[in-house]
Amino acid sequence: MIYDDIADLAPTLPRAGALAGLDLGDKTIGVAVSDGLRSVATPLETIKRRKFTLDAARVLEIMAEREIVGLVLGLPRNMDGSEGPRCQSTRAFARNLERLTPLPIAFWDERLSTVAAERALLEADTSRKRRKEVIDHVAASYILQGVLDRMAHLRRDI
Repeated sequence: MIYDDIADLAPTLPRAGALAGLDLGDKTIGVAVSDGLRSVATPLETIKRRKFTLDAARVLEIMAEREIVGLVLGLPRNMDGSEGPRCQSTRAFARNLERLTPLPIAFWDERLSTVAAERALLEADTSRKRRKEVIDHVAASYILQGVLDRMAHLRRDI
């Protein structure tokens, strides 16, 4: 099942279990995972894009290894909130992945996640070469952390 709103995803998840976050780019997929209590997102790896079947196989392999219970994809909306070709591509990836896994998939507005990741890496005095290597999975962790914070807020509201 695919959800546009984290508030709709949250009730479908077990009480504990890790989530994964993806930052889909044209050339790479950044991957981050949470802890089982869903409080902290950690950058994991960057997958070099080849074709969907190979990309999906690696994502599913990570999900199995890490016992992931749900997946969040960053939705790259335009700054005005509209959806362009990159959003369409992300939604297509989710629809194709949904056929391969019973786990719930949700979207999270990822505007400025890469900017935030870049800023954090610059503040950490990370070299240009290293930033290029890690930016995608650090951005995925920003996306996932946003979801974890939102879900914690939802739990407090109940």
